[in-house]
Amino acid sequence: MPDSQVTIEQALKSGSETLITSDSAKLDCEILLLKVLNDSYQAQHTRTWLMTWPETILTDKQIQQFSHYLTLRSEGMPVAYITGEQDFWTLALSVAPATLIPRSETELLVECALEKIADTGEQYVLDLGTGSGAIALAIAAERSNVQVLASDFSQQALDIAQSNAQQNAEKLHIDHVSFYRSHWFKNIPEQQFDVIVSNPPYIAENDPQLEENVSKYEPISALHSGEEGLDDILEIVKHCHSYLKPGGWILFEHGYEQAGAVQDILKKYGFSQVSTVNDLNHLPRVTMAKK
Repeated sequence: MPDSQVTIEQALKSGSETLITSDSAKLDCEILLLKVLNDSYQAQHTRTWLMTWPETILTDKQIQQFSHYLTLRSEGMPVAYITGEQDFWTLALSVAPATLIPRSETELLVECALEKIADTGEQYVLDLGTGSGAIALAIAAERSNVQVLASDFSQQALDIAQSNAQQNAEKLHIDHVSFYRSHWFKNIPEQQFDVIVSNPPYIAENDPQLEENVSKYEPISALHSGEEGLDDILEIVKHCHSYLKPGGWILFEHGYEQAGAVQDILKKYGFSQVSTVNDLNHLPRVTMAKK
């Protein structure tokens, strides 16, 4: 599109019209255009910069790349997979189709876990199914006294989590997270933890509420968990006692319709002080219990 003289303002307007069916068309366009510009200039421009310099002329190459990203997004690909990045807590995380995209709802799980982790004395935390490492790294960033062990069955996911640990190590002083490849407790070292935390698969098979784009792009193995979505939570609870210190806590993120079932599982296996916390949408999202 030579001599097109397309400005940032015009590109964002046109892009928003292209993504008109998206609930976040304006934000999507800003993030995707920033990806193009920052890659072009090896810079770290922000959304504020876009608003400050709306008359900046884009190059033909930048327009073509932005158009390509818009096509991917219009086909349903999540923005985080297009950019390869997702912010979570205070972290800048790399993401790829081998891992779920960290959601803002999961920050509630981090908040609840931090409330159960002492901020003095050596503490041990196990993050089961770490994916991109979001939960483990967020906890480590807030608690320098904690040794965090993060596990995942997927080696691709672990590679991404370890890369994220390295990327955030200097800025957030994260050097106390270790990674293990394990299907739940199978290869976890024989030790006891003060807190076990997990955001396991919890979507029921054939769940009609699962968004098409989620099932199309994100790893199914990290989503589905049996007919009712509870198989993995049950598996973890059944085998966690020998890994949890007396008085230790276990916390799960789960579907908003599963709180009662998760509480019943925890009570059945002898846990006390079982409770559930609602997310910002007032939906039951995190259930915890004490050994």
